[in-house]
Amino acid sequence: MTDVTERTGTDVLTITGLSKSFDGRLVLDDVSLSVHHSTITAIIGQSGGGKTTLLRCLNLLERPDSGVITVNGTPIFDQRVVCPDLPKLRRSVGMVFQRFNLFPHLTAVENVMLAPLDAGVPESEAVERAVELLSRVRLTHRATAYPEQMSGGEQQRVAIARALALRPSVLLFDEPTSSLDPESTGEVLRVMRELATDGMTMVLVTHELSFARDVADHVVFVDGGRIIEQGEPANVLGNPSQQRTREFLSHQREG
Repeated sequence: MTDVTERTGTDVLTITGLSKSFDGRLVLDDVSLSVHHSTITAIIGQSGGGKTTLLRCLNLLERPDSGVITVNGTPIFDQRVVCPDLPKLRRSVGMVFQRFNLFPHLTAVENVMLAPLDAGVPESEAVERAVELLSRVRLTHRATAYPEQMSGGEQQRVAIARALALRPSVLLFDEPTSSLDPESTGEVLRVMRELATDGMTMVLVTHELSFARDVADHVVFVDGGRIIEQGEPANVLGNPSQQRTREFLSHQREG
């Protein structure tokens, strides 16, 4: 798969006419979206509206029923899976999960090292990369701690370091702060802001509308499996054109 740095100016991800059903229920309905290099796309909407399913389709953790997905200009799904190497795809399109998904029997540095080692990176290089990334997420002092010894915010930052260890073209975040207390949420959002400043391409499902407003380049409101509205944060969150978007934002403010 071509590295995005070799295709500057192109979209990192392009989705066209994407649909997905579960047990006969349409969860994604003709969704089309482009994600540009070095931008942050925030996907917002009610629970059950299709946000996480859309995110998981982007690296084929969920298989769409129809549509086209391209990564760095190369099709990975075109009415069927056409990606010849799913592990390689998932190294290019990294994922940070809501529930951390760290291995409990491995320390922080071992969790970060694991994927590079599996990809054939020499151990000395994997260690060096892991230590560097833990420093980047401000957790050098927790390198030898096990997940059960860390707070939720620390675990999520280790999960971010782990996703970065394979040097992805884009990072997907599935509500990375939803299970965290306010202080831990602030720690994780600070790391994500720093990644944004560094030019990392990110797509995140989030309920943190203030974060989306401050950091995202593009906001997508998904409801009932369809994109209702998308555009710059100031427009979608500050002056939405669609009544359904206005209703959603009004309910969020009331909550």
